[in-house]
Amino acid sequence: MAEQRHFSMFRSFQLADLITIGNGFAGMGAILAAIKYVADRDERFLRMVFWLLPVALLCDFLDGRVARWRHKQSALGQELDSLADVVSFGVAPAVLAFAMGMRGLWDAAVLLCFVACGISRLARYNVTASSLSDDAGKVRYFEGTPIPTSLFLALVLFVLWQMGRIGDRLPFGAWTLGPGVLHPLVLMYALSGSAMISKTLHIPKP
Repeated sequence: MAEQRHFSMFRSFQLADLITIGNGFAGMGAILAAIKYVADRDERFLRMVFWLLPVALLCDFLDGRVARWRHKQSALGQELDSLADVVSFGVAPAVLAFAMGMRGLWDAAVLLCFVACGISRLARYNVTASSLSDDAGKVRYFEGTPIPTSLFLALVLFVLWQMGRIGDRLPFGAWTLGPGVLHPLVLMYALSGSAMISKTLHIPKP
């Protein structure tokens, strides 16, 4: 009986919900590929990360448009979207940074804060979406940068990978600060996280 209920839940998903799940699948695939790269140093897995993250972004772009096209928007879809975004645009870019060499104690602290900012930004959006909507129910603007903008960080890392500037060759080197190490490059994650939770940045929603 419980198994039947589980399948019934999946059957209730709309097409847009399945696209959103695809976003989460791509993000989790990128995380696993990054971990596999750390374990085996096989750059095919790093290449896989850089393929899967744009797939996640494409799914994130399509799900809302499909929902509006089919007039099937729902609270469930909004929650699924947020959870998938945390995986693909919060956790996955942070794991990618670790895989590419940002593994010091202070790097970890920054990456944890980055993910926390992404979670907080999505939670705030879900709570305030109705108050930011116009008469047609469309949200007029984002408070803070949308979490998918974190893929600009992945783009920077992709360029560095192509240049061979990863691991011990990361730009700006590594600084020993007290009990831990900081790679200054990781501070771009701090800036991205801060921009996501900003209440003064208003980004028009397309």
